[in-house]
Amino acid sequence: MTIDRRQWLASTAAAATATALTSLWPWGAAAQARSAAQQQHVNLAMALEPPVLDPTASAAAAIGEVVHYNLFETLTKIQPDGSITPLLAERWEASADGHSYTFHLRRGVQFHNGQPFNADTVRFSLERAASANSTNKDKASFAPLRISTPDAHTVTIHSPEAEPGLLFTLGQATAIMVEPSSADSNATAPVGTGPYVVKQWRKGSSIRLEAWPQWRDAEQLRIRSATFRFIPDAGAQTAALLAGDVDAFPRVNSRSVAQFAADKRFQVVVSGSRAKTILAMNNSRAPLNDLRVRQAIAAAIDRQALITAAADGYGVPIGSHYVPQALGYVDTTAVHPHDPAKAKELLQASGLKLPLRLKMTLPPTPYARQGGEVVAALLAQVGIQVQLINVEWAQWLSGTYGEKDYDLSLISHVEPFDLGNYAKTDYYWGYQSPEFQALYQRIQSTANPEERAELLAQAQQLLAQDCVNVFLYQPQWVTVARANLRGLWEDMPIAVNDLTALYWADEASAPAAASAPGTQP
Repeated sequence: MTIDRRQWLASTAAAATATALTSLWPWGAAAQARSAAQQQHVNLAMALEPPVLDPTASAAAAIGEVVHYNLFETLTKIQPDGSITPLLAERWEASADGHSYTFHLRRGVQFHNGQPFNADTVRFSLERAASANSTNKDKASFAPLRISTPDAHTVTIHSPEAEPGLLFTLGQATAIMVEPSSADSNATAPVGTGPYVVKQWRKGSSIRLEAWPQWRDAEQLRIRSATFRFIPDAGAQTAALLAGDVDAFPRVNSRSVAQFAADKRFQVVVSGSRAKTILAMNNSRAPLNDLRVRQAIAAAIDRQALITAAADGYGVPIGSHYVPQALGYVDTTAVHPHDPAKAKELLQASGLKLPLRLKMTLPPTPYARQGGEVVAALLAQVGIQVQLINVEWAQWLSGTYGEKDYDLSLISHVEPFDLGNYAKTDYYWGYQSPEFQALYQRIQSTANPEERAELLAQAQQLLAQDCVNVFLYQPQWVTVARANLRGLWEDMPIAVNDLTALYWADEASAPAAASAPGTQP
């Protein structure tokens, strides 16, 4: 599969712009020298702007990329390798049956507004996440939990089922600790316990964070301020890096990576992820409520061609909503292999009049826009005409995700362990399967790792057989940064930008080695 002419022209234009900017920017050693103030500041870039700054109020992953571990903190912290370490909880013990965890809280912690963090705060935060009017996307995960507070610094969380993944759940952005009096205004004026506060939010442009002097370890922060810039256009992303306007671009458009990997002024970090890029299908809407039609769409898609054309090779094919390296992973890519002839047969068997006409909504991320064109071209070859509808992120969240108003959509789900979404009867895919719901309930109630892995394998196979969505690939996130910026995550089980880990090395430090396309770092 080749990139079409429009894509080639766009990438060529971006490269020409980058070359021109390189010749204009004084990259000499003297020009790179950073003042003391510059050594304490970093400019980061993101493709999408968060719609709000409260990760309990919206499903947008961009929120956590700004606020998670920076403004808001959680009981536990997820590390780059997926391990769990203490954060607001200093330590914990699990009951023998795995139904309860007792957390011992860090003492002396305050919120940005001066209010204390304690056991009552934990109970409020978790019960708020599970409440009837909660907008938390992980509401179903918190609903079964029962919270008790023996004293001001001890919290016991009880689940009716064994919860081997609870420590991970409590480290995600949806489990942030919030201060009761400020909870309702966190969307625009966030108040957390984290090391930074919002200094300025220029809608449509940037967010500036500054170190909070009252944070418990404030003297250890090497980055005292950070600006997050929002740059959705792939060519502009490259230009911003080359112009020195951006110091690091986590999850940057991969089309520009080759030129940065060959440039000693930059480092390129290729990170594994827990994300799943899928072609979402509205199972509740005709003709996609016909399994044969969904199977035909899946058979029309060449995963590897899509990875090459839309992600520049930075991806691993998947056949279900699960990724390699996760517990119980099985390779299901052979369930629906690329087979255009089979796709045509299935469409004919469905009795539908061809060409079949569908609409595909695409959020503004480059992988979606580029991938959408590839998918449309592949589907056209089997008799499916797709109208591409480009929408902004807020429109995708409200229309596609919220109102379920779509046929197809190309999207990456970045939540690490989100098989449970297929057990939700009101989720935007419209998947209704009592068999999967029962299977997922067994997964949730099984603590034995071997038994749990077997059940997870069954769940993956069921989703593949039901062809709920077209499962495309596991993205590999690419970060491009200045060579002397240290502390970047080398793996990304969750999408965060942990400012506490960042610092500037000496300008003369050797640049980090770049990873090759398609490989893990």
